[in-house]
Amino acid sequence: MAGIEFIPIEDSHLQDIADILNYYILNSTATFHKEILSADEMREKVFFVNPIYKAFLIKYFGEVVGYCAVSMWKKQEAYRHTAEINIYLKNGFTGRGIGNTAITYLEQYAKEQNIYNLIAGLCRENIASNSLFEKNGYILCAHFKGVGEKFGRVLDTVYFQKRLD
Repeated sequence: MAGIEFIPIEDSHLQDIADILNYYILNSTATFHKEILSADEMREKVFFVNPIYKAFLIKYFGEVVGYCAVSMWKKQEAYRHTAEINIYLKNGFTGRGIGNTAITYLEQYAKEQNIYNLIAGLCRENIASNSLFEKNGYILCAHFKGVGEKFGRVLDTVYFQKRLD
């Protein structure tokens, strides 16, 4: 998609991505964090010990509009070829095709790292994200009822999977 850039996240980006995530922490169930995160607390979410995992800043016509990552699914070596995929877009930038482009970019990056299973964990009521992953070929593979709680409500989580064969 024209105008979109993916840049490996650096320290100078941490406040921008904290601001993006903090919007969702305060206003939605897109994340189950309940307290806002500082730029320093974002480090563990975007900098990984194993170099096959990486997070990227998303720019749209030069403006920071989100971040995305391919991260470790489980620590055991048996899961080496499976990773988690995450995408957060700045409020007001959803529905423009940026999420689709991010998924395509992350899938290509994952393949280059010999990762051939991607897992997306979402709140079930996050209809837009559920639809985004389904539209991109992810299959619902798990539905956990009542496992999360936010804003005084008990929430379901779902997991979508895509094989990158």
